[in-house]
Amino acid sequence: TCFLEIRSWSCSLETRLPSSPQLVEAESADVLLAMGESEDVPKDFIKLKSEKLSVDEVSELVISPYCGAVSLFIGTTRNNFEGKKVIRLEYEAYTSMAETEIKKICRDVRQKWPSVKHIAVHHRLGLVPVTEASVIIAVSSPHRTESLEAVKYCINTLKASVPIWKK
Repeated sequence: TCFLEIRSWSCSLETRLPSSPQLVEAESADVLLAMGESEDVPKDFIKLKSEKLSVDEVSELVISPYCGAVSLFIGTTRNNFEGKKVIRLEYEAYTSMAETEIKKICRDVRQKWPSVKHIAVHHRLGLVPVTEASVIIAVSSPHRTESLEAVKYCINTLKASVPIWKK
């Protein structure tokens, strides 16, 4: 014999989820206005810096209530290269040209995937020890396909065309 006990609970009207789509849309719009975010303002966050990169900081830059997907690429220093031991990498850049090229990549992403909301590209310069991030790319979009494809495009194009070099 199997016994199933069901305990009921109640919640006030204030804690219930809205049941109609119109109510959800109205509340979402209020939240967005309170957050100061406009649906029409996609943003690019580009940073080249010598300090340690933060995955949380970069991912938080692209979060949007209009988006159901945030895709990340985190490139880290690994402990070997072509059979040789690696303890750190050193990156240098032609900074102004690198920033210009990354802006072009962001423009290309928006042409290829118009639904992309925000893009963040942070790259570390100087010494980067094993396991630490040298590059973090984050993209938000309403759906995962666009953000995943955009992140892949960003890292592949960055590696091919942006003047940032490993020493």
